[in-house]
Amino acid sequence: MTTNGIVLSQVQQDQFWRDGYIIVDGAVDPDTLARLRRQMDDWDDESRGHTEPYGTPTVDGRPRFDMGAEHSPERPALRRINNPCEVSDDFNAVMTDAPMVDMVADLIGPNVKYHHCKINTKLPGSQTVVRYHQDFSYTPHTNDDVITALLLLDDVDAGNGCLMVVPGTHRGSIDSLFQDGAFTGMVAPDLEKAYLSRQVPIEGKAGAVCLMHTRLQHGSEANKSAGRRRAIYLCVYSAADAVPIARNPMPSTLEGTIVRGQASATARMIPLEVELPQQPKSASFFTVIGQESAGSEN
Repeated sequence: MTTNGIVLSQVQQDQFWRDGYIIVDGAVDPDTLARLRRQMDDWDDESRGHTEPYGTPTVDGRPRFDMGAEHSPERPALRRINNPCEVSDDFNAVMTDAPMVDMVADLIGPNVKYHHCKINTKLPGSQTVVRYHQDFSYTPHTNDDVITALLLLDDVDAGNGCLMVVPGTHRGSIDSLFQDGAFTGMVAPDLEKAYLSRQVPIEGKAGAVCLMHTRLQHGSEANKSAGRRRAIYLCVYSAADAVPIARNPMPSTLEGTIVRGQASATARMIPLEVELPQQPKSASFFTVIGQESAGSEN
């Protein structure tokens, strides 16, 4: 583990706290990026040989790899890899020691703790959509110094289903993900309509990272491109004194690892009230928002 000192300028840090996100180029070196992309190519090809979620189970027994219901050998629809840092040395090294970790420490450090990671990928023609939500409602903590680092493994733009965010919403309300008493994993339709009217795209070249505050509203559309994958490696970090108040939706053998600084002997509390989420029992949260996995009975 290394600490490279301050890597974000004061202007960048101020922009993050104003808007709830920033995009920074060069979050990993070119050789590392090439290895990650080769691994993704291998996983894409491997998924062709499966008809339902598969792979070495995560610590709570769920499949590691999840595909959409439209998946086929000819047109694979791999959409989620749960905690890839547990099965890939290259992804583990990025989670623990890439420059993006120092960027997170600049914002919520010096003591930073790992929570979980995942890859959300949209292959061309896949139907994966992410409905509007805040990550904090899935992973509430005693305070909201929680950041998701979204490393772009491919060039990403609106054409291949980039992330869309609503600047400044991290400073607003924590919106319910329940409707009529049922956990839907998304905000109410009227709120989503309002957010859609204000959204901006997170676009960038492979190797860039979007650092996103846990309370920022975000979503994304399907990949409508003719032949461009959109894969993003998401690593969730918190301040060391931010303690989870709900079970990790993607529990990991590495949860709680201190990636910068040192552990905290105390939990820092801020005034907040948040609903406790219902955790998915399937391979990914996409089924919670109504998108079945490959092999599901409809």
